[in-house]
Amino acid sequence: MGISLTGKKVLVTGGSRGIGRGVVLALAEAGADVITCYREHGEHVDELVRILADTPGEHHVVRADVGTAEGVTALLEEARTRFGRLDVVVNNAGVISHIPFAELPLAEWHRVLDTNLTASFLVVQGALPLLGDGASIVNIGSRVATVGIPLRSHYTAAKAGTVGLTRSLAKELGGRGIRVNTVAPGVIATEKELSPEIIARYEGMTALRRLGRPEDIAGAVLYLSSDLARYVTGETINVDGGI
Repeated sequence: MGISLTGKKVLVTGGSRGIGRGVVLALAEAGADVITCYREHGEHVDELVRILADTPGEHHVVRADVGTAEGVTALLEEARTRFGRLDVVVNNAGVISHIPFAELPLAEWHRVLDTNLTASFLVVQGALPLLGDGASIVNIGSRVATVGIPLRSHYTAAKAGTVGLTRSLAKELGGRGIRVNTVAPGVIATEKELSPEIIARYEGMTALRRLGRPEDIAGAVLYLSSDLARYVTGETINVDGGI
């Protein structure tokens, strides 16, 4: 028997692609009612809408850029209007770029930090009135937060900040019965194409000799969203195949 989240009201940011899509589908299949957002419309959004329409429950896919305060406000208003409360918030939305630090423009630093870290601050702060005792906040971090990686100093800084934010929020919100944790993926195979050479390199670095899949991350999110994790907070769960 799998984990049941029947009756749970869930918000997932950036849920139309990759890890976010896998998380949204897993939560919906576990019985949760899910609202998620996307930044740019495309066939991937239409496909997600079609799948969710065939999945029992109340599900909504809305356009909102959580890299902006206005986008976060609009998304949370959708959640308040449609659900009235939230039991789980998954901060997944993120962007990345590969730029040498010496050439990194300030605007790009802000874009990556705003979407990967500031958005989590805004979403959680805005969602607090909707969260009650037993609620779970799951922040999607990254394994690079603790190891670093060239050309991605801005992304690494954002994900390291996510770990710190998680720890502090867990202690500040614990008295309200709200748990806060981070899931830190390793190298995940999504729809973004990787060369055979890169795939072989990363597979060789993992203990399990394969890349992760979105459903691997979704499994950890499901656990943290459920009552099985009712005494787990402030933690970072690395889901990286033993890299």
